[in-house]
Amino acid sequence: MKKLLILFLVLPLLTQAQSVKGTFSPAEDFSYAFLYHATPESANYVDRGQLDSIGNFEIQLDSSLTPGIYKIVYAIPPEENNFDFIYDGKETVAFKFSNDKGVEFTKSEENKLWSSYLKSIEMVNQTISNFYSKENNDKKGFTAIFKTLKDTQTAYEELAKDKLVFHFIKANRPYIPKEYEDISTYSKHLKQHYLSQVDFNNYLLQSSSYLIDRVTAYVFNMVANPSEATYKAHIDDVAAAIKTDDLSIKTSLLEILWQRFAALNNTTIANYITNHYLLELAKSTNNKVLEDTITSFKNTSIGTTAPNFDITLDDKKTSLHQLKEAEHYLLVFWSSGCSHCLNELPKVKTLVANKPQLKVVAFGLEDNERDWTKEKDNYPNFIHQIGLGKWDNPVVNAYGISATPTYFILDASKRIIAKPNELKDLEVLLKAL
Repeated sequence: MKKLLILFLVLPLLTQAQSVKGTFSPAEDFSYAFLYHATPESANYVDRGQLDSIGNFEIQLDSSLTPGIYKIVYAIPPEENNFDFIYDGKETVAFKFSNDKGVEFTKSEENKLWSSYLKSIEMVNQTISNFYSKENNDKKGFTAIFKTLKDTQTAYEELAKDKLVFHFIKANRPYIPKEYEDISTYSKHLKQHYLSQVDFNNYLLQSSSYLIDRVTAYVFNMVANPSEATYKAHIDDVAAAIKTDDLSIKTSLLEILWQRFAALNNTTIANYITNHYLLELAKSTNNKVLEDTITSFKNTSIGTTAPNFDITLDDKKTSLHQLKEAEHYLLVFWSSGCSHCLNELPKVKTLVANKPQLKVVAFGLEDNERDWTKEKDNYPNFIHQIGLGKWDNPVVNAYGISATPTYFILDASKRIIAKPNELKDLEVLLKAL
């Protein structure tokens, strides 16, 4: 009888255990699902589940896991192959995932409600788009469409009451005109409203990808064919909208925008973010890594004068900026211990052999002089300078060097005119000089 009583006491605990489970397809494209608890600062590893032969996995969630935003990482690189979900501490989360269709939640009221909300709002927005594309002046039709939008938003806010997803639905409140507006007026007001409902102090929003998605959508998608002036204005709008005492959130969001523009090789806007916001924020938050990264990017952007450094030439002290003997300079960061460098430098030597108006400045990242001296003697026509300390050398840091060999092409005034990524790119550029 006692055993039976214990069984009845334990059974409810077993049946109430939560888990996150899913099915990935095609199964052969995936192996593990990694679970992380997302916070504004980072994503903390929780557990992993191995997929079976048909793509299924399940991870049990113990009572120590707090409600919040969680993340599933399913491939590498992890920053590109993940999705968020809401865990309220009470319900099991189940989903289906494929690369073509993304994630579809099959169990979890929180996540199913968010998915349903987004689809419903998208349908109404498509109706609005169709209305304006037909240059429709039907004011009754206009009123009816936006009544549907308002009713949809209100209904979902009511359904989400007392749920975590309410914070996201509230942040996503759409702009609803009080009277008929033409497309120009509507677009203007939509843009003004886009960030106004977002609470950048909200912990759940900070922990999720919502703020990143909202901000990047505003900067990149709000206007067709944006100009540099438009991008700058959008950056200013975003910076003004992030009203929070937590500078780390503002820094993080603006850093992501900086990364996007840097990846697009839009140095003008990337450096605009640095000069007007990010450098000061990096210093205020003591983020030395970020400060060094954006500073070296700015200092080595095409069109800027290359950072100066000392050079010993023919036993005399000079500097990069004082060199006067060529119309162009090829600055190479290399190392005597780098196999790629030892493979490419002889080819560089051949490429520049018949270019008397181009000089090679070879900066060696080295731990000692012995190996460097032996190797540099193979290139007597290069201007050589050793950088002891290797990756910690201040010149290396000033140029933001993270791999060797790295190439810069400079004009006579030491202005950076090209940054070839590979030897084949360098060959094409040198032929054009």
